[in-house]
Amino acid sequence: MKTLLPILLFAVLLVGSVGAAEKPNIVFILADDLGLGDVSFHARNILRKEPLFETPTIDALASQGLWFTDGHSATALCAPTRYAVMSGNNNYRSYAPAGVWSTFAPTAFKPGELTLGTVVRDAGYSTGFIGKWHLGGDFYVPGTKEIYRGPKAGDLTGKVDVTRWIDSGPKYCGFDYDFTTPCGIQGPLYLFYENQKWFPWAEDSEIVFFNKQNAKNPKDVSDKGPGPGDSNWNTREVGKILSAKAVDFIQTSAKKDEPFFLYYCSPMVHLPHCPTDEFDGRKIKGSTVSPHLDMTADLDMQVKRIVDALKATGEFENTLIVFSSDNGGLRDGKATKEIGYQPGGGWNGSKNSPLEGGHRVPTFAVWPGHIQPSTSGELVVNQDMVATFAALVGAEIPAGQAQDSNNLLPLFTGQGKFQPREYWVNQAGANQELMLREMPWKLIIQSNFKRTSFEPKTLFNLESDPQEQQNLLKNPEYAERVKQMFAQYMDIVQSGRPTAPKN
Repeated sequence: MKTLLPILLFAVLLVGSVGAAEKPNIVFILADDLGLGDVSFHARNILRKEPLFETPTIDALASQGLWFTDGHSATALCAPTRYAVMSGNNNYRSYAPAGVWSTFAPTAFKPGELTLGTVVRDAGYSTGFIGKWHLGGDFYVPGTKEIYRGPKAGDLTGKVDVTRWIDSGPKYCGFDYDFTTPCGIQGPLYLFYENQKWFPWAEDSEIVFFNKQNAKNPKDVSDKGPGPGDSNWNTREVGKILSAKAVDFIQTSAKKDEPFFLYYCSPMVHLPHCPTDEFDGRKIKGSTVSPHLDMTADLDMQVKRIVDALKATGEFENTLIVFSSDNGGLRDGKATKEIGYQPGGGWNGSKNSPLEGGHRVPTFAVWPGHIQPSTSGELVVNQDMVATFAALVGAEIPAGQAQDSNNLLPLFTGQGKFQPREYWVNQAGANQELMLREMPWKLIIQSNFKRTSFEPKTLFNLESDPQEQQNLLKNPEYAERVKQMFAQYMDIVQSGRPTAPKN
């Protein structure tokens, strides 16, 4: 498989915003399973409530930027969101509408398909990907040139050569440098890769069948099962290692003439919840009421390292930072019982759910001197970053590419004309619900894994019923609206037309 073809770039004038010659650095931070209820900025500044716990670095960063109260992940689950974010396309356009979940599955990216990495790299940026991938990959069967496509878990000794990532990884998507955990912390694989080669945890590391019997911490083997892993794998230290690599990338890139783009995909706060004792002097384990919420402190310290590195290198003022999450937050029974924790931060639902808490996530952008600290009620989605970054770096997106990505740059800077979405198409999780939003209406459609059946399930008015407790589907007064929205959804998907506004 060949590297994605470079896209055609044009030296365009960014109307009313930044000139093409100015090109700032870009840092895009994507958290994992982080809901609005996991960020104290949301509690303090949006809900006007005393936070249940603190995320001071994320808060300080958010206070300098534009916070979106209607900010969303592309879907309510990890893998499909990551495809949508990287490609700017809704996941129904890929061969795997429900997501590419296996480390050893074929990539959903087609040859020549534009990605976050290619659109910025081809504009002269140094590009780096660090963190969780979860978008498939190519690995050889030992002693052959055959690509392994078997199970992702279990004892795969002798069945797949996991020492080298052959293709379909970050390099294929336009990243010059990568330090990657193929499945984050949930595994399998329980391995690091640097520039797509196995990165041993320690000098005495070996690739083993990593299971609860040989793991130093049995909890490190998640509910996804045992599989190939580093004999020294320790989930408690993953956040420190990834953020250290991010610091290295920033420090190295700051010495070069060209601007840089860092796509940092933290695996926090996904299960398993294995908090480290401390992180750069800050207590992590036991700092909140539950191991889950302790992981928000770990994430906060990862962000701190990135921000500190930008400031230490003198690059902070010339960097656009965007923060988002791959889906809504996790339910936490202990924290809910003891302190009233809600993953949706006031919205109903959590990860995997079609309700707002499943996909309405912490979303903000910071760019000193260009983005004024404020809040916005515009609907934005993290898959909008392809079009936004393209506009920032002076790239024109070819027809048929990034069809569902909206340019947010005018919204960020307040300069130029922003085109808001008239509607939004997204999807939930394992139960195969699909959604169409026509502000303020939201239609949830029940489908199946193969997307061969579709039936309206619920209709909500988010303005009058933000908690999504009054299903209006069978109310005769709204029968025509249900019919119209369902027909529109089917036409959008079957026609394949773009869903992003024309800019």
